[in-house]
Amino acid sequence: MAATLNTALVMGETIKAVQPTKAAIKAVRGTRDLLPPETELWNHIDATARRVFARYNFGEIRTPVFEDTQLFARGVGEETDIVSKEMYTWEDKARAQSEKAQSLTLRPENTAGVVRAYIEHKLGEQGLLQKLYYIGPQFRRERPQKGRYRQFFQIGAEVIGPPSAGSESPLRDAEVLEMLATLLNELGIAGWRLLINSVGTPADRPRYIATLRAALQPVVGQMCTDCQRRAETNPLRVLDCKHPEDQPIIATLPRIWDSLDEASRAHFQQVCEALDACGVPYEHDHRLVRGLDYYTRTTFEFQHGGLGAQNALLGGGRYDGLSEAIGGPRAPGIGFAIGEDRLVLTLQAQVEAQTVRADAYIAPIGEAQNSQALALARELRAAGLRIELGDGGFRLKKSFETADKLARKIVILGEDEAASGILTVKDFATGEQTKVPKADLAAHLLPH
Repeated sequence: MAATLNTALVMGETIKAVQPTKAAIKAVRGTRDLLPPETELWNHIDATARRVFARYNFGEIRTPVFEDTQLFARGVGEETDIVSKEMYTWEDKARAQSEKAQSLTLRPENTAGVVRAYIEHKLGEQGLLQKLYYIGPQFRRERPQKGRYRQFFQIGAEVIGPPSAGSESPLRDAEVLEMLATLLNELGIAGWRLLINSVGTPADRPRYIATLRAALQPVVGQMCTDCQRRAETNPLRVLDCKHPEDQPIIATLPRIWDSLDEASRAHFQQVCEALDACGVPYEHDHRLVRGLDYYTRTTFEFQHGGLGAQNALLGGGRYDGLSEAIGGPRAPGIGFAIGEDRLVLTLQAQVEAQTVRADAYIAPIGEAQNSQALALARELRAAGLRIELGDGGFRLKKSFETADKLARKIVILGEDEAASGILTVKDFATGEQTKVPKADLAAHLLPH
């Protein structure tokens, strides 16, 4: 155990007593710090998503990271794993006798919060489709593993509005899927697979659940404990089980497609036809239901083999009854969430991370040049260059060593350079050292 020495006077003698040091505080299990250069990749993903979403006329929404617990209980579903086992919930104690304590929850997903905002701000009264995207943290108390954390990050989007605005149209579903294919392609994600299915409407659901219960009864005892519980409380969730041992049984269960009415089948077929028309490849996966109760009709998942068994990059679906479930008007919608943590892992597996280097390191020679070095750095940064600033207190050798780690080039600013306005620039890649007039310096430092 680490210790410190503490000097004390005992019985006229000086002794050194050993005192234990306090343990260092670390990040909470299931969370982690994002550091450079990895954050450069995160910023690249965020910027690409914002750029693609803008082309499809989406605007950004930012909702609170915690909400009333009832929003998720009523919206996501009390029998889902998220609500029943994974939420971070606490009681916000009343400050006055007349107030009631409120149950609050860190958001485990963001669709319910976006729909709550849609209702609260009466966005439906505009009579238009609301196309909203978000980027931010979510929280679930799951077992931490590769690509899965208790604080994790999602990029998501929702298309929601009154039926008169076309919010029920299968064209909306296909457009969202085509946008996601575009985003993954522009990020350089190669080899993705799109799986789609229809889970029908609330009117279709009772027929299928009755058929599913009957099929589960003789086999559910052979399945995992979660599936045994789900078979009683919410049989549809059995299809979302990820236990490998249960997959052969799940493969024999009835397909939800066989219980859909003609309207639900026609809606799905129109989604497929639109995807065919714009060349987006997909597979019809009859077992795909996703893990949330609010989904209706179209559900989908983009997968990538580079993530191993947990291969889902992103997923989503249509939620035509969610607004009514949380007290709002009829407002059909469709949305998705991208697991940004997994997206980063996928990109890192495909392209070796590269350290982003500054365009130049300014090395003042002597502390008397520090002020002019800062002024020069300001000019170059204003020109759009990425600049690292040294210190005149460094020896020249240390300045070179530091610059070689951080920048492509080093700019020497000594008394002669300050007086003449001619600066010495060395390119670390070529070893070439040149004299550059201050007026031409910005152009000289631009990457070629």
